[in-house]
Amino acid sequence: MTGLDTPAFDWTGPSGDPNDEQFGDVVEAATLNDADAYDAVLVGEPYDGAVIGRRGAREGPAAIRRELAGVKSHQFDAGPVRSVGDLGTVPIPEGDTAAVQSAVRETAAAVHDADAFPVFLGGDNSLTYANVAPLLDGSVGVVNLDAHLDVREPQDGPTSGTPYRQLLDAGLDAYACVGARHFETSTRYHDYVRERGGAVVTSEEVGADPVAAADAALDAMAGVDRLYVSLDCDVLDAAAAPGVSAPTPGGLSTRGCFRLLRMLAADDRVAGFEVVECAPPLDRDGLTVAAAARAVAHVLSARTAEVGA
Repeated sequence: MTGLDTPAFDWTGPSGDPNDEQFGDVVEAATLNDADAYDAVLVGEPYDGAVIGRRGAREGPAAIRRELAGVKSHQFDAGPVRSVGDLGTVPIPEGDTAAVQSAVRETAAAVHDADAFPVFLGGDNSLTYANVAPLLDGSVGVVNLDAHLDVREPQDGPTSGTPYRQLLDAGLDAYACVGARHFETSTRYHDYVRERGGAVVTSEEVGADPVAAADAALDAMAGVDRLYVSLDCDVLDAAAAPGVSAPTPGGLSTRGCFRLLRMLAADDRVAGFEVVECAPPLDRDGLTVAAAARAVAHVLSARTAEVGA
């Protein structure tokens, strides 16, 4: 399989109840050749060499898969999730972050070209650039669920704090950060986002009205043909997601985050989703991994409902 390792994970649901259909019973090993036969495909990206703070996100893909295998496949509004393939894991080359971004971008382009809906399991936020860049040949916008804007200047090379500046410099048409926290970013970076026509929806606004928050993010995407949705686990409150590089209070609840993701993922322009900055070694009682896996499940449920409509 070009650019991807053969899936090593055994997708088996751990429940002994024959009535318990879990994602472990639904997800199948897939290849790029048959990726378009699935409603969505999973791609692991185990890299955290660009993290500014605490590392551990390279263990995210494996942990999210393990947790997701035991999650039930039924969503009350959309019904059961079906037709999910696992393309395996992107081999991470030796070298600096720029070299890693280049290699991952090549593989991400192959996944997008396969006419599949990719769900990238990170890994750190630097790979957002690699995952989105292949879409820049058309009109595309990104909705980023994140505590931070991640538009730092890559002065000494790219980091987990630079992906959206890299994308905007490369021609990204629209950007919205949803769940941004007060006192977690610099004025200059906020000004930069505003200067580039981007939108910022704070965590308080999401908490007060997630529907209005989703509408504000999608309003910022008016005029683009494709959307990409990114979930940085640090958008969640530190009590709900301690296993991230930079946990802080004042973030989203898991319930609010899941609802927001379903509303965004239901947009028929969405061309991909990622979950990044889930760091199992930094977690407590598996809270962050559980949230990340269920975020994937909620997006898949919205995707299944959209595909089957």
